[in-house]
Amino acid sequence: MQPYGVSKVLIPFNHNSDAAFRNLPAIRSGVRIRYLRMEKVEMIRCSATMIILIAVTGLPALAQDSIPKVQVFGGYSFMHAGTGGLTGSTLDLELRQNPGTFGVGSNFNGWNAQAQYNFDRWFGIVADFGGQYGTPITASSASSGVPTMSEYSFLAGPVISYRAKEKITPFVHALFGWDRANLSAGSFAGTVSPVSSFASSYTSFAVVFGGGVDYNLSRHFSLRLGQLDYFHTTLDLNSLYGSAFGPGRFQGLATHVNNLRFSTGIVLRF
Repeated sequence: MQPYGVSKVLIPFNHNSDAAFRNLPAIRSGVRIRYLRMEKVEMIRCSATMIILIAVTGLPALAQDSIPKVQVFGGYSFMHAGTGGLTGSTLDLELRQNPGTFGVGSNFNGWNAQAQYNFDRWFGIVADFGGQYGTPITASSASSGVPTMSEYSFLAGPVISYRAKEKITPFVHALFGWDRANLSAGSFAGTVSPVSSFASSYTSFAVVFGGGVDYNLSRHFSLRLGQLDYFHTTLDLNSLYGSAFGPGRFQGLATHVNNLRFSTGIVLRF
């Protein structure tokens, strides 16, 4: 039986078998890209399932007062990612290109979702799910085919809310969990010499400290005016980029990355 998520690749063997073997890197890259796309769908599906599960299990305990037992948040997220010592000059040197060919991108856009259960008016527990998308490597106008990055996080931890005001609810939280970074394959065009990269991924431990403010529109709806998080991961950039461009490159980069995440959106209260 073929494992789920793994595609079978058949390489015809004929008198021109040398050509088939030369195509192995392209075949490997295609299979990897398809696997990462399926993984992306599964991660989003898992996040939605967890949020629904937490909301449903909390429904029997709903109270009749103004303090919600269950909160579900969803909205836009922006992350300013740390580069960990990676610079355009480092890329030019490691990939043997002219100065100024490559640059580094640090701004990512995505989504953030949370499911929160409140034990009382002050203390609760929250599950946090997020996805970020961007281009960590930029290129001059003459270059194209740079790899893109997607990053998914699964976190959980305690949350403290200050509900002294009727309309405004500030909160702070401490979250712990996992973060998975996926770098797509790339084939650079317009460079001095050909450059290609394989798809690579790295799963790291994540610690998040932050908080925000909710504006209560009604009993069941709130607007999250803003949530700001210090987002720390143990992402090893040497491993991530070394797997993509080949061993022996990109040594001396950071093995821990510090990011800032901002989120805003709608909160449903039950």
